[in-house]
Amino acid sequence: MPDKTFNVLFICTGNSARSILAEGLMDSLAGGRFKAYSAGSHPNGAVNPLALQTLDSLQVPTDGFRSKSWGEFAASGAPVMDFVFTVCDSAAGEVCPIWPGQPMTAHWGVPDPAAVQGSEATKLQAFREVAVTLKRRIELLMALPISKLGPLAIQHEIKQIGTR
Repeated sequence: MPDKTFNVLFICTGNSARSILAEGLMDSLAGGRFKAYSAGSHPNGAVNPLALQTLDSLQVPTDGFRSKSWGEFAASGAPVMDFVFTVCDSAAGEVCPIWPGQPMTAHWGVPDPAAVQGSEATKLQAFREVAVTLKRRIELLMALPISKLGPLAIQHEIKQIGTR
């Protein structure tokens, strides 16, 4: 399994901010070991410009992001996911599709930076804080010796990561 690329899906309700941040961060940090995707249970159809601005400030490429439904990843022919992480509380409480391949799942909830009111600087700070938390969790996932752990140990670890 050392050469395997793990597919990871980050889910949020709108697929406009948190899941987009997670997708961009993982793809930029993973070095090909992980391939990130994002989707929403009720996508709002547009990526939040502050999410893209935050990724850009972290030198993460911002091309190609779009707000899309999680149904794309439950459909025939979709990439088979190894991991599915919910990053918002409302998506965590929803009934998810049946994912092909039975991926491991965990809740990595973070506050919604798009809900923050105030100045542009205040809003950007909220996006930055969420990005830092997600980056830390992604780095912890990437540090796991996945090929040496059994499924129960991996499941335990990914749930613990969501609390950090």
